[in-house]
Amino acid sequence: MSDDITDDLEDVLAHETIAVVGCSSTPGKAAHDVPKYLLDHGYDVIPVNPFADEIFGRDVYDALSDVEEEIDVVCIFRPSEEVSEIVDSALERDDVDAIWTQQGIRDDDAAARAEDDGRTVVQSRCMMVEHRRRSA
Repeated sequence: MSDDITDDLEDVLAHETIAVVGCSSTPGKAAHDVPKYLLDHGYDVIPVNPFADEIFGRDVYDALSDVEEEIDVVCIFRPSEEVSEIVDSALERDDVDAIWTQQGIRDDDAAARAEDDGRTVVQSRCMMVEHRRRSA
């Protein structure tokens, strides 16, 4: 991550298409409410969850590698120990500019690999909170 996290946050939040790995179909869970907020605020949210068929009236992909649309940002709602594998999947795609792990989720080694590959990384921050801060 660059020294100026504010610039990184602004850059990532300026993107439009967000694949949410671990998106939940259960209202009340952060993995549901945060992507719903993003969807309601103009982002194109692509749910990724192998245990759901539809979330927010949208088809759900089993894995990041299955997503056919272009992805700008991969937002991760999975435990920290799963981040490495998700980051590797993101790095296999040429379209992913940024990787964002939600509050409490981080993997510094995976983040370093992504940054070394030219991707922006934001760890352990909530996209909804950061968006609200900048929209107030």
